[in-house]
Amino acid sequence: MPRMASESTSRFPMQIPPAEKSRLLRAAALENTSMKEFVLRNALRAADAVIERNERLHFDEEQTRFILDLLDHPPAPNKKLLAAAKALVERE
Repeated sequence: MPRMASESTSRFPMQIPPAEKSRLLRAAALENTSMKEFVLRNALRAADAVIERNERLHFDEEQTRFILDLLDHPPAPNKKLLAAAKALVERE
């Protein structure tokens, strides 16, 4: 039975079908690098793109102006916010 990789190991076991492995080897050869380096470099690029898409906020010009206007002219605190602030001060 195959052993599962643990979080602490640097190994990444993966079975690749022969046709896909052949494509990866060909692409790596065209870039004069090893398959390991080719796969790692491209996987990291893909990971960075996914992280960028999911962890950054992107606003259009109208949204940006709205946010900046809120920062320059914040609304007055409502009753709930005032009560929360009071409760926080009393708790400390």
